[in-house]
Amino acid sequence: MTESLPALESPLPDDPDALTLGAEEELHVVDLATRELVPRAPEILDQLDPQHFSAELHRSVVETNTPVSTTLDGLREGITARRRTAIGVAESLGLGLVAAGTVPLVDLDALPVTPTTRYRRMLSEYQMLVREQLICGAQVHVGVPDRDEAVSVAQRVSPSLPVLLALSTSSPFWMGEDSGYASARSLVWTRWPTAGDSGALHSAEEFDMLVNDLIASGTISDPKMVYFDVRPSAHVPTVELRVTDACPDVDTVVLLAGLFRALVRRAQEDYRAGRPLPAARPPLHRAAMWRAARSGLEGDLLDLPRSPVPVPAALAVEHLVGELRPHLEALGDWEQVFDLSVRALSRGSSASRQRRALARRGRIADVVDLLVAETRGGTATSTPVAPTRLSPYTVDGDEAFPGEVAAEYTGIVPVLTALGATGLRHREDARDEEQRANGVTFSVAGEAATRLFPFDLVPRVVPAADWAALRGGLTQRVRALNAFLADVYNGRQIVADGIVPEWVIDGSPELRASGALAANAGVRAQVAGVDLVRDANGQWCVLEDNLRVPSGIAYAMQNRRLTESILPELPRPGGLISVEDTPRLLREALLAAAGPAAGDDPALVVLSQGPDDSAWFEHRMLAEAMDVPVVRSTELFVEDGRVQRLRDGKRYPVDVIYLRMGEDSLVHSPGADGMPLGPSLVAALHAKTVTLANALGNGIGDDKAVYAYVPKMIEFYLNEKPLLADVPTYLCGLPEQLSEVLSRLNELVSKPVDGYGGDRIVIGPHASADELDALRRQIRAAPHRWVAQELVQLSTHPVFDGHQLAPRHVDLRAFVFSGAGEPVVAPAALTRVAPAGSMIVNSSRGGGSKDTWLLGG
Repeated sequence: MTESLPALESPLPDDPDALTLGAEEELHVVDLATRELVPRAPEILDQLDPQHFSAELHRSVVETNTPVSTTLDGLREGITARRRTAIGVAESLGLGLVAAGTVPLVDLDALPVTPTTRYRRMLSEYQMLVREQLICGAQVHVGVPDRDEAVSVAQRVSPSLPVLLALSTSSPFWMGEDSGYASARSLVWTRWPTAGDSGALHSAEEFDMLVNDLIASGTISDPKMVYFDVRPSAHVPTVELRVTDACPDVDTVVLLAGLFRALVRRAQEDYRAGRPLPAARPPLHRAAMWRAARSGLEGDLLDLPRSPVPVPAALAVEHLVGELRPHLEALGDWEQVFDLSVRALSRGSSASRQRRALARRGRIADVVDLLVAETRGGTATSTPVAPTRLSPYTVDGDEAFPGEVAAEYTGIVPVLTALGATGLRHREDARDEEQRANGVTFSVAGEAATRLFPFDLVPRVVPAADWAALRGGLTQRVRALNAFLADVYNGRQIVADGIVPEWVIDGSPELRASGALAANAGVRAQVAGVDLVRDANGQWCVLEDNLRVPSGIAYAMQNRRLTESILPELPRPGGLISVEDTPRLLREALLAAAGPAAGDDPALVVLSQGPDDSAWFEHRMLAEAMDVPVVRSTELFVEDGRVQRLRDGKRYPVDVIYLRMGEDSLVHSPGADGMPLGPSLVAALHAKTVTLANALGNGIGDDKAVYAYVPKMIEFYLNEKPLLADVPTYLCGLPEQLSEVLSRLNELVSKPVDGYGGDRIVIGPHASADELDALRRQIRAAPHRWVAQELVQLSTHPVFDGHQLAPRHVDLRAFVFSGAGEPVVAPAALTRVAPAGSMIVNSSRGGGSKDTWLLGG
C-alpha cells in the first residue's frame, strides 16, 4: 500500500538477466513502556529520510525500503542499515519497532489511518477492512524488467508460496488473544477483494486489462491496490512477493529472498523455454495457503505441486530447497540458503517462539519484548531507552508520590529501588509460578482460556485514620441498604413517604418477584461489596454498591499471601491488619442467616457454576477456608420441601446456600434429579427451609438510579447523616436532570442503570463525537435506563510496568458481612488497577490488582 518507494527505483545493473533484489519492510510502532501499538509513526518519520522511509495506511507503521542489491549479503546489509536508523530514532522517543505480522496489544479506537487523500478514500470505501489492517508484511522484489516475463513468472512461482508463508509466520496473536493461527495477518490480508491468486494470465496485456477492469468496477481506485500474492510491481521493474509476514529475524527475510529469487530464476527458464504454465487449481492453492497460515512450521503443509497430501512442514521446506539447488548454485546462494533453512527449521517459526514467551510467565507484554529484541537483533549499538532504574515520580493526587514520598511508603520505596527493574521482573516470574501452582485464575466471557489474576507488586497502604473512617461509613451504608431491600419487597414505606420515586423502583431491570421470598427480611445482603475511590484531594467516596454476587474476597487474601511469599523483605508497617480472619467472619455471617428449621448446626454450601465460572478460584478457596463443600447445581435437589446435597449416593441437608452465580443462571440450572432446580428451590424458599445468601432480587440495590438515593435512605431508615460521600448523580428519568445531562455529555460519566463490570460506561471527556452522538440517542430513547455522574479525578498509585514505576488509577472494593449483630467490615479489601490511559479498573477490561495494606489504630 506504499505510496512511493524511490530507493527501489535506482538504476539496475547493465546485465539484463541480473536478478537484483530489494525489500520493503513494514514495522509496527510500539510504546516501550506499555507495549501497546501506538499511532506515532509520523514522529519517527519526521526524523528520517523520505527516500528510504515512508508512511503506511496506519499511523502505527513505518515502512522501510532497501537499496537495490545483487547479493543476499548486500540485501542483509540494506535491511540491517534501515532498521538500525529507524530504531535509533524510535528509541530516542521511547518507542520500539516490531517486524512481525501483528503485535498483541492493540486498541483499534486509538489507531487512526494516515491522513492522505488516498488512505482516507480507502477508509471511506472499505470501512472495517481498513480499520483492522493493523498488520505488517515483508515484500521481496526481484528484478524482472520484461513485463510479459514478469506476469509469467508470477504465475509459475505460485505453487511454492505456501512454504514461503510458513517460513515467515509471525502473527499468532490478534487483538490481545491467541488466534490459533501462526499467521493471523494472512486471515486479515485475504479480506481484500484483490488479494490471493490472480487466476490464469498469459501476458502483460492481459494483466493490464484485468487491472483496468478492476478499476472500472470501482473495486479499486489505482493499480497499487492489486494485492495479488505475487505481482509485477506497480511502480518498479520487478516481480514482488507479497504473501509473507514481516519477520523479526533479518535472516528469515534473507532466506525468503534467496528462495524467491531462485523460484524466479527457475520460472524465467521455463518461460524462455516455452514450457506451459502449471495447471491452476485455485481451491487447492487456497487450501495450501490456509494450512500454512494455520500451522506455520509447527504442523503439516500441502506439498504442492507434487501432492495434495499433507506432509510435515520441515519436509516441505527441504523439498523446496532441494529442488531449487541448481538455481541457488547458479546464483551463488546455495550454501547460505541451505544454512539459513536448517537454522529456521531448528528454531521454529516466530509464531512458535512468541507462544513460548507467553507460556513462560503468562504475560503478553513478554511477547512484545521478545519481538522488539529480535527486531533490533544486532542492528543497534545502544540499549533501549525504556528506564531500568526504579525511582519515584511526582504526580498530583498520587497516593505514594504526590511530591515527596508519602510517609506510609518510606519503607517500601528503598526495597523496590534496591531490587531494580531486573530484580522485580524476577519476582514477577516467581509470582506467576506461584499463581499457576495455586490456580489463581479468572476467565473473560468469549475467551476459551483462563488468565492469571493480574497482580502488581507494589502494595497499597490505606492509613489507619482513613480505614477507621471508612469502616464506620461502610457499616452504616450496608445497614441502610439492607433496610431498603426489605422495604422494597414488603411495603415500600420509602416510596409512600416520598423519599424514592416509585418509577425508580418499578423501572429497575433488577426488580424481581422472587425477591419477596427472602427468609430473613432483616438481612438480605449477607455479603456486600462497596467500591470506593479516593479523589485527587484525598477524599473518599462511594462509586457503586454490589449486593448480588460481589467477588474479590479470595483474591484480596491471595494478594497478601503472594506479597509475603515473593517480597518477604518488604517492611510491614505497625498496625497492619491480617487478612486471615476473613473466612471465619464470612462463615459466621452466612450461618447466622439460617432459618429456624436448620436447628443448632446449620449446613452451609458454596454454590458455583464450577470451573467455567470466571471466579472459580475464589469459590474453591473460600469453601476450603470455611471448611464447607463447594457444589454445583447438579448436586442439589429438593425433597419434601428441603434442599438436599447428593454426594457419593448419600443425602445431606442444606440450610444455607452461599450463592456464587446470578439469579438467571440459578433458575435454569439442572438439579441432581435432572429437572430445573429453580422451581423447587423457590418452593423451599417460600417454605423458609433454606436461605440464599445473598437473597434473590438484591440486584435492585446495585441499580445506578437507586444509588442516587442512598444518602436519603440512611437518613430515612437510620435517622443518621451519611458518613461517606457519594458521587453527584443525575437521573435521566427526571426531565430537569435529563436536560442538564444532555447539555454536558462531554463532561459527565454516563452509565446504564443495570450495568456492571465497566459495561457500557461512557466517560465524556475521553469519548469521540460519534460515541457521544450514539450515547445521546440511547439516552433519549430510554432516559429512565441511564444515569450520569460528575467525573471524579481518581487518585493514582505506582505500579511496576516491567521497566519502571508508573502511575495508574485505582479503586478499592471493601466487603461488609451482615449476620446476627452489627455488620462487620472484612479485614481484606481489593485494590483494582486500571490499565495505562484508562480509568476502568475491571479485570475483564484489562485491569489489575494489588495487595492492600489496611492499617488499624
